[in-house]
Amino acid sequence: MSFDDISVLLLWTAIAVYTLGFLAFTVDLARRSDLALQTQDAKARSLVAAGGQSIDEIRAEEAAAKVALEAAPSQRGRYLFARLGVMLTTIAWLFHLGADVTRGIAAGRVPWSNNYEFALTGTLLVVAVFLGVLVKYDLRFLGAFINGLIVVLLGGAALAYYVEVVPLSDPLKSVWLVIHVFVASLASAFLAIAFALSVVQLLQTRRERIALAAVGSDAAPRTRLPFLRTLPSAEVLESLAYRFAIIGFVLWTFTLIAGAIWANDAWGRYWGFDTKEVWTFVIWVVYAGYIHARATRGWRGVRSAWLSIVGFCAVLFNFTIVNQFFQGLHSYSGLNS
Repeated sequence: MSFDDISVLLLWTAIAVYTLGFLAFTVDLARRSDLALQTQDAKARSLVAAGGQSIDEIRAEEAAAKVALEAAPSQRGRYLFARLGVMLTTIAWLFHLGADVTRGIAAGRVPWSNNYEFALTGTLLVVAVFLGVLVKYDLRFLGAFINGLIVVLLGGAALAYYVEVVPLSDPLKSVWLVIHVFVASLASAFLAIAFALSVVQLLQTRRERIALAAVGSDAAPRTRLPFLRTLPSAEVLESLAYRFAIIGFVLWTFTLIAGAIWANDAWGRYWGFDTKEVWTFVIWVVYAGYIHARATRGWRGVRSAWLSIVGFCAVLFNFTIVNQFFQGLHSYSGLNS
């Protein structure tokens, strides 16, 4: 077997284990939902006697969820399937890393010169950031979302973007291939985590509105996703998403600048309104708008969350549609090789 064959085998093994991790995290959310419903039913009986839930009680629940979010790993809730999900995700990441490294060995260069290789490395960094962040924040509730996203992106790339190892084209024979593309991949990883948090933020915002509307009622409010009761408040989720987006934005800014320097080395101009260049700048503008909106109190909450989501959708559009279907100097998908 060649190193590329080994890479493909490791890749599909990683996808299979990521899928198991997704299932474990999904079961964890289901068990959290069941626990939340049991707690809710018990509270409903006490609310009948107390005359309804107060604002202070709601705030106390939010404070407890925030403490749990920032708890040290040894002090976190011992959710069995969440722990299993983290273990499976870590194992899958190691197979994923092996697939990336062996692809690089097969190519004799860094493995991110076409769509397939960029997807291989980019998704690797998404999971690496997620697992790294778990040391500080208990974001295991994002596990199903992250693993599901990785299975879809990685599986899709393996089926639609796979190409044999080929020599680099002349413009890619530069040290900037190592710097520019790696930083772009890392930026995308942080923006992916911000995206996931923003989606959960929208769901939590809706639940909180239902809860506030039921203040004073003698019945506890019911939601379609009871596990949200065990998660931090929408405000805390928004703050976390903002932190990840800031890091991603700084890295994306460097990507834009490094790309201009590389373009000057390769083509003799810093900017040429190539489709890829323009779309990279569009993404920068969207996230700049998101950061400004978050800093402006009137745009916090749902609207800023949607900007975060739109921004990451633009990143995916840039990677898929722009790379594959728009002609230009950055047509490095490898599919037409």
